[in-house]
Amino acid sequence: MEKRSEMENMGIETVLKKKYSGKKILITGHTGFKGSWLISALNFLGAEIRGYSLHPDKDSLFNLMHCDKVCQSVFADIRAQEKLEYEITQFQPDFIFHLAAQSLVRPSYSDPAYTFEVNSMGTVNVLNSIRKLTKPCVVIVVTTDKVYENREINYSYQENDSLGGYDPYSASKACAEIIASSFRRSFFNAENYNEHKKSVATARAGNVIGGGDWAKDRIIPDLINSLTQKKAVKIRNPGSIRPWQHVLDGLSGYLLLGAKIAGDPVRYSEAWNLGPKDNDTLTVLELVGHAIKMWGTGKYECVNTDDQPHEASLLKLDSTKAMKHLGWVPKYDSRTGIMLTIEWYRKVLVEKISPADITLTQIKSYFSI
Repeated sequence: MEKRSEMENMGIETVLKKKYSGKKILITGHTGFKGSWLISALNFLGAEIRGYSLHPDKDSLFNLMHCDKVCQSVFADIRAQEKLEYEITQFQPDFIFHLAAQSLVRPSYSDPAYTFEVNSMGTVNVLNSIRKLTKPCVVIVVTTDKVYENREINYSYQENDSLGGYDPYSASKACAEIIASSFRRSFFNAENYNEHKKSVATARAGNVIGGGDWAKDRIIPDLINSLTQKKAVKIRNPGSIRPWQHVLDGLSGYLLLGAKIAGDPVRYSEAWNLGPKDNDTLTVLELVGHAIKMWGTGKYECVNTDDQPHEASLLKLDSTKAMKHLGWVPKYDSRTGIMLTIEWYRKVLVEKISPADITLTQIKSYFSI
């Protein structure tokens, strides 16, 4: 694979520490599930972290792991342009990971305006704010595998395929992709890099799973809640195929992409798929079956979805580009990701191990592979 010699010789942990140790990192949406994992990973890598987000839920992973001890927090709305711009220019970040989002499909039907405001205009606000920075800054805009015009056929989408989105969430994230592309060409053009010193890339990951996700209307939190209450797991779309991936595979992709851009600010500033390998797919029913088996007990029941809003039944990504040019390869297949996810919840909920400790243990294990 192209330019993997550094990582092959030094290992991913050494490479990422070299790029992020002592650097200023701003994370939007840092109080969310992925944001909390990213805080833990960046703290392990030696970065100085500041977050910009709404207040966390009481029982959030952010609070359970006491992330406030290793991260300076600004609690504010991503839609507040002046506040966001002030915080970015005051902090002077080297990297921005833009995770702030309304990240669920079903709630996007209930409040489409809010979804578009947060996911689309929130991205505008971040990118418009960095125009005021006079120093180099790398921005990773985190979107989703759902940004493509999904034909629901057995086809793995590539970065140059048409963007689209059936539901408001998917469409709003496709808008974020177009916004990032527009800012990249209009204000952060590669030809003028020495003048603006900004690099913007987008990262399209799959259906992320991992310990500490408590969000409503997501399969793993629903499953864990049912298992701990000894109730049947209710499955809405048992035959739907998703590109399941462990949270650490997605985050390592974001971090490697940022590291690559820092080394070559022009070449890697574009869109990247970061999904599982093409043959690594499971239906929702298969995921639930594996999870119940790993938990050791439990049952499920399929529920009627005739009156439910549309959700895609088939979606796959082609991540060849990231594997070839970033040297990124998913380390965990979907079954391993499920196993580690169930292990996290069992350690925390049954064995009463600290969420921060098991999260760090899994991060260290991942980076040592």
